Amino acid sequence: FVISPFVQAFYYSMTDWSGFSKNMNFVGLANYVALAQDPVFTKAVYNSIVLVVVLPPLVIILALTLATLVTVGGVTQGQIRGLNHSGIYRVISFFPYTVPAIVIGILWAQMYDPSNGLLNGILTLLGFDFFKSFAWLGDERTAMGASIFVIAWSMVGFYMVLFVAAIKGIPSEVYEAARVDGAGRFRTAISVTVPMIRDTIRTAYIYLGILALDAFVYMQALNPSGGPANSTVVISQHLLNTAFKKGKFGYATSMGATLAIITLTFAALVFLVFYLTENRPGKVKPVKATATSPLKAPIAAPAARPKAEAVVPPHTRVAPRPTIWTDKTVATISH
Repeated sequence: FVISPFVQAFYYSMTDWSGFSKNMNFVGLANYVALAQDPVFTKAVYNSIVLVVVLPPLVIILALTLATLVTVGGVTQGQIRGLNHSGIYRVISFFPYTVPAIVIGILWAQMYDPSNGLLNGILTLLGFDFFKSFAWLGDERTAMGASIFVIAWSMVGFYMVLFVAAIKGIPSEVYEAARVDGAGRFRTAISVTVPMIRDTIRTAYIYLGILALDAFVYMQALNPSGGPANSTVVISQHLLNTAFKKGKFGYATSMGATLAIITLTFAALVFLVFYLTENRPGKVKPVKATATSPLKAPIAAPAARPKAEAVVPPHTRVAPRPTIWTDKTVATISH
């Protein structure tokens, strides 16, 4: 169910299949050569790389900051706890994740509208007349940044809850010891929290990277045309247009295969980087025995236990010897 579709898609990527007929001719790697010469695809790959570089660190930093504040970031005089009313902050932060991505994209597209958008209206009321009719998604300088903001806004809440669960698994004694040693909140977060939830951060980074490489729903809802000068087009958008508007399913499938290879490569690189930079604080190196090492000392034999006294069964006890009264015995007692 997983490998077979990949193999089939890779085969289609080496054909000129139109998608609507049984006729297809094998063209080898011609589609992949054409991809390297396709300016729109090259721009889409560049935009995807920008998303991978910017989006995961941004979301993780924001989510980890919020998670730390609502769990161990409160002002305390002894007990480790989060901010006051932290439950309200969790609900507010998690709420955007409950809204479907397509709905979020449409809502923010309306908010970014240059004529009737809420964002420009608020900025104009604050005295920034420059933004009276500013096209956030229509300007090449701001289109990608505005799109990244929407994706980050929708995902921070989920990863905040993920990090909260991970932080809850850290013993409170560790934070108490850090506080006793004089570590502040920032130092505690960097030296205690981050190393102890390293595996969770790695998983979050991989998921966010995959989302960034396939941000089709958000980008299609915000800018179906790919933005000015293709400034926000991603590989999935170009794939859709090539397959269903141009009828080049074989060529479009080669884009999907390339995207799959890029995604797998990204995940492998993240695992490799985390493995090479892993501190492994809990792993103790084995101690080698030397001539003077206690490991060479002979082990003393355990002391022998004292033998238990023999217990004579009641039925085998010897009866007391009867006293024989003689004249000498009586004379001794009388004196």
